[in-house]
Amino acid sequence: MLKNMDMIKKEYLKTKPECKVTFKVSKSLAEDAAQINLVGDFNNWDAKKTPMKKLKNGDFSVAINLTKDASYQYRFLLDGKIWKNDDKADDYVPNNIDGDNSVVYV
Repeated sequence: MLKNMDMIKKEYLKTKPECKVTFKVSKSLAEDAAQINLVGDFNNWDAKKTPMKKLKNGDFSVAINLTKDASYQYRFLLDGKIWKNDDKADDYVPNNIDGDNSVVYV
């Protein structure tokens, strides 16, 4: 079982049926990437719509609001060419292209 600090950060909003979800890519998973984008069904798999910010420690992070009581498939795109799954995802499902997609439950 994952420790709480190892999971995706989720903050449920009191005023809207949404959850602020913070996705992180560790420096080790990022390798030498200059840019990482969060790509998923929440942004129509648009490879450029959700860029992640590189942090001082070498990790990448982005927070987005997602509608509650749903699941979302996603992956990380490194430098526009390398797809990576989230090692902290809630689940994984086959994507019928090249393996699995990460899943977050909100």
